[in-house]
Amino acid sequence: VQLVESGGGLVQAGGSLRLSCAASGNTETINTMGWYRRAPGNHRVLVAVVTPGGHTDYQGSAKGRFTISYDNAKNTMYLQMNYLRPEDTAVYYCNADSGIGVQRRETWGQGTQVTVSS
Repeated sequence: VQLVESGGGLVQAGGSLRLSCAASGNTETINTMGWYRRAPGNHRVLVAVVTPGGHTDYQGSAKGRFTISYDNAKNTMYLQMNYLRPEDTAVYYCNADSGIGVQRRETWGQGTQVTVSS
């Protein structure tokens, strides 16, 4: 599985952005996909996860403001981010967990910068 992200940028507080993560390769082996973020000086943390079947889970401040989704026809995951805050500023990474057993692996996107100005 290969991942290519897009959609980051600069936005004012209260605004919205949508991130995309296009998967290619053996996409039928994907178990879950997720968005993580790494703010300056911090570790990478989970934002939200989604399965190809549409099950979702959110962490922390993403609840109620962000929406994760997966388009099976396009093999693309999205993160709709609303009511953005300066503390959402980070590099956002998409992740895919794929395969089973000894062939299970994680794949990471290249990261996309999101900057929220106050």
